[in-house]
Amino acid sequence: MTFFQAIILGIFQGITEFLPISSSGHLVVLQHFFGIREGNLFFTEMLHFGTLISIFIVYFNDIIKIIIEFFKMLGSGIKNKKFKVTNSYQKLALLIIVGSIPTAIIGILLGDIFEKLYSSIIAISIAFIITGFLLWFVDRNAKENKRIKNVSYLDAIIIGIFQGIAITPGISRSGSTIAGGLFRGLNRKLATEFSFLLALPATFGAAILGIRDAVAAGGETQFTAPLVVGVVISAIVGVFAMKILMSLLENKKLHYFSYYLWVLGTILLISQIF
Repeated sequence: MTFFQAIILGIFQGITEFLPISSSGHLVVLQHFFGIREGNLFFTEMLHFGTLISIFIVYFNDIIKIIIEFFKMLGSGIKNKKFKVTNSYQKLALLIIVGSIPTAIIGILLGDIFEKLYSSIIAISIAFIITGFLLWFVDRNAKENKRIKNVSYLDAIIIGIFQGIAITPGISRSGSTIAGGLFRGLNRKLATEFSFLLALPATFGAAILGIRDAVAAGGETQFTAPLVVGVVISAIVGVFAMKILMSLLENKKLHYFSYYLWVLGTILLISQIF
């Protein structure tokens, strides 16, 4: 892994993790054309830690409040023998937990099946095109009438299922969860915030499991200088990508990404067939 490759992959990870165009799909395609094979699993998972840092930077205050209020609710519930949600941060904490359950189940039960698709550029190309249609549809048909107090646990489960399906390379995690939120009627700001916060347990868990698999497979797992550079760049770029996505969502321009995904998916598909 050279510094140039690490920089390019770090930039693309930071951009594609949050913009709804699939980081996993783009990394696989880039690694394919770069000819990177040895140690790429460990490097890829470490890049995900970089984008986790991005979420902490942007939502640091909210994350701290969610954690504090969650434990306050637990303490009060144990003391009074009755659990009661008293504010939006406690509700958000429970929604994140509930939404993470279907994601974990899908990842555990179907992870090996979806992992085989990482070796197929054709499958990733088709997934890009599908993601494009998903973004185009929800951007034009979103209801956007729910605030945090109106969001049900069924909403969280459905959004979590969308996130679980996004383990498919080429299906965007952020695009799927935002689409799921808009499909269930969340307003755009809340759908975006919930998408990013829901990514924390899912991405952290997936990264840990991925690193474990990389170690078990005997691949390269050293913290080299290019790896550190790639992680730092993915974190920095990720912050800017989150800000860009928030702005585009507020202006109802989510479907702009559809055109990019349709073009990219079609070009890759044709290149593999011919």
